[in-house]
Amino acid sequence: MSEKFDSFQPRRATSVDGFLSGAGQAPRNPQFRHQPKPVAGISSAPSQARTVGLPDMPKRTLPSPVMSESQVLPERHAYTLETTEHQNQPVPLGRRAQRKAEKAAKKAEKKAAKRERRAKGRGKRIAKWIGVLFLLALLATGARFYKDIANLTGNKNPLSLLGVFRPAHLNNDNGRVNVLVAGNSADDLGHDGGELTDSIMVISLNTKNDTALMLSVPRDLWVEKSDGSHGKINSVYPEDGMEGLASVVENVTGLTIHYNALVNYTAFKDLVDAVGGISITIQSDDPRGIYDPSLDYTSRNCCALAKYPNGQVNLTGKQALNLARARGDAYGSYGFPDADYTRTKHQREMLLSIKTKASSPSVVANPLKIGNLVSAVGDNVRTNLQVNELQALYYYGKRVDNSKIDSYNINSLKGDKAYMLGGDMIAGQSVQIPAAGIDDFSEIQAQIKKVFSAGPLVKENAGIVILNGTDAVGLAKQQKNKLFEQGADVLSVADALANQPNTTIIDNSEGKKPNTLAYLKKTYKATVVTNPTLTANYPAADFILILGESAVPKPSTSSQ
Repeated sequence: MSEKFDSFQPRRATSVDGFLSGAGQAPRNPQFRHQPKPVAGISSAPSQARTVGLPDMPKRTLPSPVMSESQVLPERHAYTLETTEHQNQPVPLGRRAQRKAEKAAKKAEKKAAKRERRAKGRGKRIAKWIGVLFLLALLATGARFYKDIANLTGNKNPLSLLGVFRPAHLNNDNGRVNVLVAGNSADDLGHDGGELTDSIMVISLNTKNDTALMLSVPRDLWVEKSDGSHGKINSVYPEDGMEGLASVVENVTGLTIHYNALVNYTAFKDLVDAVGGISITIQSDDPRGIYDPSLDYTSRNCCALAKYPNGQVNLTGKQALNLARARGDAYGSYGFPDADYTRTKHQREMLLSIKTKASSPSVVANPLKIGNLVSAVGDNVRTNLQVNELQALYYYGKRVDNSKIDSYNINSLKGDKAYMLGGDMIAGQSVQIPAAGIDDFSEIQAQIKKVFSAGPLVKENAGIVILNGTDAVGLAKQQKNKLFEQGADVLSVADALANQPNTTIIDNSEGKKPNTLAYLKKTYKATVVTNPTLTANYPAADFILILGESAVPKPSTSSQ
């Protein structure tokens, strides 16, 4: 061995990528420091193996450090594939490790099952609490409903609630059910005369044709009481109760009162609030609208009872209650031409608005609002209707469209041109008496009967004069009775100045009575003419009907 390599100390050979390397410190020869990399496409002849001698060791043959790509890559690729394939293979476990893994898997499975049982148990507990809360709410609602119905009807028997599920027969006259509704302010302890029924109304429901009628009775009507004394009708209830008041109303109107209900003013306010407020249309002859500066004594402070412009207005419960009280009789009022009659007109309009709002989907689908409605009625209304009768009345009532509900007060049953009541002073009191005289309600009863007959001419209540233009004796009177049965108001009958072949009509209604005009034209096959002289002679008549030969009944012929 050359002395040139005597100082080289051998090291342990290491393997890198399958090659032996580092068998000793490389000689410090420049040719071993930087070997050029082989260039692709250029083949280089393999170098000759070199021999390295080590002290006390045999000589070893090492590959040349300069190798071609074809020599190195195949071995490296083969080794890499072998190593990757080996890594993807599962490592076999010993029996002890396998048992340990199985035990850990079972433990994890038990924990997952326990978590699932806990989740199911929690869900069941939540469902159970929800069920308990629902049951409590249902019981509370049922108890509240029972309390309200018991207060309303005076029947404390819980089994009476089952009547809701039983159909009821309503007392009626040929399908017409009449309910007397009276309102007082007994709930307002600071109001003098709170027991007086300042609002009296008959609500009549026709179950055969799904129509209804509201008739207001003036609170100052002078009537005979059960003991033979006289007084205002609003003082009857404090003395004789609702049955006594119903009896007096029957004497005045000629109607049979089948049921009654006493309502305090709080009910009116609570009903409006329960449905979320109402809207009505103010239609005053005064361009400013309506105004009643009377003090709102329920609030004990400021503000007028009512001040609204013409047109649609929205009302809260408190505002509706104040309007129901406003008569416009204080100094500076305007828009109340008929004082108490205007007040009752507003009351009827607000009742219709409450009915409309209570029937709307926003209320019907809201259990809270329904509950508030029931409570408003139960806390503030007393009636002799039983539960099943209330249910039946509600069933018939919801079938009636507002357009089929007529609204009247006794004074204007014959229209604005012919009042049926007159003012008077009796015993120092300002009262209303029949135009026919004290205690003479015959004309009022006849007009009510006509209105309640629901004939085709009732709503327009046109004034008609009939003239007989033929030689047929009693023809005008005969036709008067026929028109009266249909609800027309025949003012007078007389003979025409001359006979005429066909029936004619003089229309002075200015288009305000179209239904009556259509009925007359169709019934008598009449034509419309003008006659200034006759119009001037009968200024109160909406129509002048001149009967011609065409209106004379044809004699009946019998065959042999």
